[in-house]
Amino acid sequence: MMAATSALALTVGITGSQADAADRVLKIQTSSNASHASLAYLNEEWVPKLETMTNGAIGVELLPIDAVVPRRETPEAISVGILDGDLTSINYFAGIDPAFALMGDLIAGYDSADQIQAFCAQGGGKEILQKLYDEHFEGVHVVGCGAYAREAFVSKVPVRGVGDLKGLKIRSPEGLAADVFKRAGAAPVSMSGSETYGALEKGVIDAADNSAYANNDANGMHKVAKYPIFPGIHSTPILQFTVSEAAWDEIGEANQVALETWYLAAYNGLRQHLDRLDRQLVARDKAEGEVEVIDWPQEERDAMRAIAEEAWADFASQSDLAKEVYDAHISFMKEAGLF
Repeated sequence: MMAATSALALTVGITGSQADAADRVLKIQTSSNASHASLAYLNEEWVPKLETMTNGAIGVELLPIDAVVPRRETPEAISVGILDGDLTSINYFAGIDPAFALMGDLIAGYDSADQIQAFCAQGGGKEILQKLYDEHFEGVHVVGCGAYAREAFVSKVPVRGVGDLKGLKIRSPEGLAADVFKRAGAAPVSMSGSETYGALEKGVIDAADNSAYANNDANGMHKVAKYPIFPGIHSTPILQFTVSEAAWDEIGEANQVALETWYLAAYNGLRQHLDRLDRQLVARDKAEGEVEVIDWPQEERDAMRAIAEEAWADFASQSDLAKEVYDAHISFMKEAGLF
């Protein structure tokens, strides 16, 4: 009787799960490692909300970086239906057009992720990103773009100003970030975020442009790189949320609006969550004393920005679309009093 009851309960559980699952689950590859605090937050707090918002019509499955295809191949995978979409770094496609580098991260440009959210949602960022996709890929629809954190630099040695970057081997994304570090005298090294811990531990690199403080903490970066810089000095990466045109058309107008609304709400929630968590962890680490959290003085931040501005202008001259992205950033920053 107990065995029969257990079997019945299992059957009911399976049937209930299938009934509760969304009618259409979008398979989305992200740029987050499986251990990232950002991915855990989205999965726990926001993935369930999309099914509720759409009465079970659509859901999302957020996959870690490289889970289905290499990180630079997500647009092609979306075009041919291997993925339904991505929530990933625009920087990965900088080799295709310098416009992606300027769109993906205007190094040392913005003061906060909130400003970038505004650029994407109200300053023309989303629309110009769609223009880049229409030019270089097929069948990809941009749902939105935004940033959730200013990255906290991790380092095995103290870096207290621009001068200390000279000669350092720094893990950096290709494109604009690498160019800025090179101009500052460092030696940029391109590698996946999943390789960063081992490279720091073995001394292959001295420091890394890696992720938010909370993500770096979750990945154990501060065990091997005990001199993080917070707030960050360089990178506030813009991530894109795209889906295939086929999936976009399939879900219909009401669910399209729901997906856009869900994304904006989820990324605002993520930004607020990570900012609070970052600051809690920084306070903890300062109190414990095993990690030295370095905060650059404003004059050093200004010096870094001056180097970055030269790189922005050089990248803007490399293609018509790059110039368009550059002009969009500068126009928005002037309106916001940032330039």
